[in-house]
Amino acid sequence: MDLTQYIRDVEDFPKPGITFKDITPLLSNHKAMDHAIGQLSERFGNQGITKIAGIESRGFIFAPPLALALGCGFVPVRKPGKLPWRCRSVEYDLEYGSDKIEIHEDAVSADDKVLIIDDLLATGGTMAAAISLVQDLGAEVYATACIINLNFLGGGEKIDTEHHGLINYD
Repeated sequence: MDLTQYIRDVEDFPKPGITFKDITPLLSNHKAMDHAIGQLSERFGNQGITKIAGIESRGFIFAPPLALALGCGFVPVRKPGKLPWRCRSVEYDLEYGSDKIEIHEDAVSADDKVLIIDDLLATGGTMAAAISLVQDLGAEVYATACIINLNFLGGGEKIDTEHHGLINYD
């Protein structure tokens, strides 16, 4: 199945000059969604992954069904103030400014082999920050994955682990 036919380009969103890759057509088609989860499950099955960390917010869409398919736990990586317990946080640079993400202090441990997932890899800052959080808690980051890689933005250069994308835009 060609998943690119389920990605809609939205011009000038969220600001002029940006072409947003909209995954909602993929999400609304159960066959496309099943195919995406199946492809990720096939790629990462039988690798001993114990946790899947999903990055807020669209990583939350893919991480839980993939965790169920792989028989492992789901860990949310969220924006500040969204998690109810003691957190570890990291701040990272954006193109214009900075942002921060958090994870519960007990979400992963040295016994965990973690796959980090998001919907899209662009400049790589958010993914690199999530890797840092998971590693700071002592867990192994086995790999990272996204539905879409925007390779022309160079985000893969910030990822110091194996990275897998289902759709690649060069």
